[in-house]
Amino acid sequence: MWVVGIGLGANLGAREKTLQSAVDALARTPSITVRAASPIYETEPLGPPQPTYLNAAVRVETTLEPDALLDVLLAIESAHGRIRRERWGARTLDLDVLVVCDPESFDPRTITTPRLTVPHPHLLERTFALAPLLDVLPELAPRWGTTLRALGGPPVRAQGSQSIVVPERH
Repeated sequence: MWVVGIGLGANLGAREKTLQSAVDALARTPSITVRAASPIYETEPLGPPQPTYLNAAVRVETTLEPDALLDVLLAIESAHGRIRRERWGARTLDLDVLVVCDPESFDPRTITTPRLTVPHPHLLERTFALAPLLDVLPELAPRWGTTLRALGGPPVRAQGSQSIVVPERH
């Protein structure tokens, strides 16, 4: 089993509902248990002009190998209307495997496959991903908390947004 931090982002459509729907889809997936969800942050986009993002992260436990987990995330993105047209373009949903940790030590596992690099290669440069991740995996703060402070602190939490609800497993 692995503890995984998954980043969520959306800047098109009903952003908040999309984030919740994606977490619900993760919770319905066999071999994945959602354990925690971060607050929702509103952040400025990278790349071309586009609407602001809502970003969050979830902590999951899974027995899936990272490439199989990536397949699940890509299927959830597709089910939510994600079409990959341009790098850093607007999107209905973006799901990223940010970090895969040992369940006891929380040591991050380094993974490099043709499809996936974990930890996410730009994680420590992006407060919109790092801040929500540290909300759900505070065990990583001694390793990465100073980076968040060096980047100017966490992004702004979205005004009026509801928190993502962690679905109960039945």
